[in-house]
Amino acid sequence: MAYLSYLGSSLLLLAFFIWLYWRITPLDELALIHHGGQAAAISLSGAVLGFALTLASSAMHLNRWPDFIMWALLGMLVQVLLHWLMSRVLKNLVQSLIANNVAVGILAGAIHLAVGLINAGSLS
Repeated sequence: MAYLSYLGSSLLLLAFFIWLYWRITPLDELALIHHGGQAAAISLSGAVLGFALTLASSAMHLNRWPDFIMWALLGMLVQVLLHWLMSRVLKNLVQSLIANNVAVGILAGAIHLAVGLINAGSLS
């Protein structure tokens, strides 16, 4: 039963994260991806994978479901704040993703993934 509760919760949290990320970021990743925007797809993929790493680590290392949820929500906050911080440091991040600058998409995705990995490792 624990398996199903962690799996179900993880999938719901992942879906919620993607929805929240789409709402908070100042660009329409879905529209960009639909029209072949590789940069937006790479950036979003890094954020999703970074958050998924946090979910996986939380599920592996936390034996209580409420703790799992708390750390998952913290990991979600970290990924959203990271995008905000990157948009401040990389001045043209949003415009570059809209213009399909794949190099910027790779950088943003890699940073999201790296921070997700560090966040996941911090839970162990």
